[in-house]
Amino acid sequence: MPQIEKSPPQPPRAPHHTETPPASRPPSGPGSRTKTTGRAAFRRDLSASAVVFLLAVPLSLGIALATGAPLQAGLVAAVVGGLVAGLLGGAPLQVSGAATGLLVVTADLVQRYGWRATCAITVLAGLLQLALGALRVARATLAVSPAIVHGMLAGIGVTIALGQLHVVLGGSPDSSAIANATALPGQLAHPRAAALLIGVVTVAVLVGWGRLPGRAGRWARMLPAPLAAVLAATAVSAGTAVARVELPSWRLPELPALPDASLPALAAAVLTVTLVASMESLLSAVAVDRLAAERPDTPTGRAQLNRELAGQGTANVVSGLLGGLPISGGAMRGSANVRAGAATRRATVLHGVWVLLCAGLLAAALELIPLAALAALVMAVGVRMVSFAHIRHVQRHREFPVYAATLGGVVLFGVLQGVGTGIAVAVFLALRRLTHTRITVTEEADGHRVRVSGQLTFLAVPRLTRALAQVPAHTDVVVELCGSFMDHAAYEALQSWSTAHQAHGGWVTLGGRSARPIAEPASAHSCRPWTPWRNHHCTRPAPDRAADPESSGSQLLGGVSAFQRHTAPLVREELARLAREGQRPTQLFLTCADSRLVTSMITSSGPGDLFTVRNVGNLMPPPGSDASCDSVGAAIEYAVEVLRVGSITVCGHSGCGAMAALLGSAASEEAEPTPLTRWLRHGRPSLARMQRIGRLGRGEVALSGRPVSDDQERLALVNIMQQLDHLRAHACVARRVAEGALTLHGMYFHVGEAQAYVLDEANGRFCAVRGEPAPVTG
Repeated sequence: MPQIEKSPPQPPRAPHHTETPPASRPPSGPGSRTKTTGRAAFRRDLSASAVVFLLAVPLSLGIALATGAPLQAGLVAAVVGGLVAGLLGGAPLQVSGAATGLLVVTADLVQRYGWRATCAITVLAGLLQLALGALRVARATLAVSPAIVHGMLAGIGVTIALGQLHVVLGGSPDSSAIANATALPGQLAHPRAAALLIGVVTVAVLVGWGRLPGRAGRWARMLPAPLAAVLAATAVSAGTAVARVELPSWRLPELPALPDASLPALAAAVLTVTLVASMESLLSAVAVDRLAAERPDTPTGRAQLNRELAGQGTANVVSGLLGGLPISGGAMRGSANVRAGAATRRATVLHGVWVLLCAGLLAAALELIPLAALAALVMAVGVRMVSFAHIRHVQRHREFPVYAATLGGVVLFGVLQGVGTGIAVAVFLALRRLTHTRITVTEEADGHRVRVSGQLTFLAVPRLTRALAQVPAHTDVVVELCGSFMDHAAYEALQSWSTAHQAHGGWVTLGGRSARPIAEPASAHSCRPWTPWRNHHCTRPAPDRAADPESSGSQLLGGVSAFQRHTAPLVREELARLAREGQRPTQLFLTCADSRLVTSMITSSGPGDLFTVRNVGNLMPPPGSDASCDSVGAAIEYAVEVLRVGSITVCGHSGCGAMAALLGSAASEEAEPTPLTRWLRHGRPSLARMQRIGRLGRGEVALSGRPVSDDQERLALVNIMQQLDHLRAHACVARRVAEGALTLHGMYFHVGEAQAYVLDEANGRFCAVRGEPAPVTG
């Protein structure tokens, strides 16, 4: 019945991390739960490689068609992405291939400089990626605002969709998004029926494939939606005279040739390809890494981004030399790889092998695919790049102007210019937020209120001091800070004025939102508390009680996996110290086994602070009880005599099931005794004490600030006092208390209010513990 545990750790402030923390490396050794080796891993990789292969072939052909490059260039990029980037990259489960984000850029390069020059630019971009990987700047590229990245991808998606819509309608796209949008009404007025039908079928299958119901739908979804859409469109187009894929005979590729362009134009082209390909690859690697981390059976470690950048660079060099499209990692292919169960990078490499065999052996089958189907497929990819979830996300963070400026810049001027526009808008907004501070002084019935809206930095100090000078002496003042940042210059100005105002007989309260007291801005030497416990329900949703009982076990293993990923690296050093030095807790905490009572949370304690004893009803059987209760007495003796704790706290809580059972125990007196009912007999002295209080009409227990709500809460309070008396009956406790070396405390925690009350035994009152520090007063 009782259980003894140490207080669970809460992570302290995260230390500086290297690129790949030790805890994120693949677990090894015979005890590793996530270890996957041998035939099982090979079967998973083989299955996943087939799924990704079926997705990559139509996607690669579609991207090549949309760029105006030779169709075989898309297949070359898929093969090189699988073999080269798969072997050398730092994200084992990421699948690389023809870059979706570079579609617009590549199409412009092909039209402007020709195909051989585009291949040369791809090679130069790959060399630049190799240099950036060697300089280890991959992490720095992720510092770009997400609003800029999402805006760039959305702008590329809009441009892709506008261009490919013309192909679906039976026309030819222009290189400019504006020209495509202008020509769209005329194209819609005179579409080609056959091409339009093929496009509609392709889009309909893409949208509806994942929604097929029943068991047949589950089996059908084993085939990737893009492949199913292309197969359906090919079947519909049988016997019609529509443009189809034409693969030239395979031959040695022509060597790349530098474009006939000025050096600045060439540098801009190489920089654009490098920037977009690198950003797409790194963001995709992070996304795939997070997706893989959600699966406890995935043995891969955290992505090594600098190695991934170098691997992408090598793949682009090889692809350019072989006449392939620019390469980047793709979230679509990578997520399909993870969801298909890939275990190692072998799945990525095998997918490249299957594409190579397909290009050599199934060229005749590929030439049956209508071009309108590939255009519709790429158009759907472009539409999905405009994510409404991303729009809502940037809107919540007040960065929609950055997103809109980047999107508009990419559509109107190009990728590099659009990113530059987004960066300029982001810098402007950051400076505006930093300098835009509004300070008002209002007179109220009980004094004055100074309200500061915005960030309080040294730039706003002159306005702040002018506003504070308007406050008359000898008055009560509330200074309310509504921003999220205050630097030391502003803090010193506030403190100096506050001290002077108090010296002249005034009263000052400095506060944040709702006038909550503020503290000095944290410095590198300030003490940090344990990270607050919050939002834990977002990480592991509660399992359905009616579902498979194994779901609760999966929840536990998921929590352990999350601990190993996120918390273990933060507390490993502290726990290693405790392992060396042994436990030396200062307090014994006796509380209920209720799952809602988190001792480390309500006491802000960390590893080694508390020696915790938990049981049903936080009961402390007195000496001489039956032998089945020795576990609690043994824990008390060990804590007092061996660990030499300085205090013991008995903590009860609201809504305690044991107290409810005690109140209803009279009705079940004749029932067959069970371990639970036998244990609850130790709570009967508390029940008798409460009934005695009621008979005598004494108000022996009370809560400060509010009345006791009901008998269950009254019994929980009385029980705390009774268990303290039981503690004093133990010889070891009585001796240490008499020596003045041990103190006893009672505490009551109201779960719904998140409020702790501490017992004042002199008057039997539980006093609320206030969490806010005292305000600055005169």
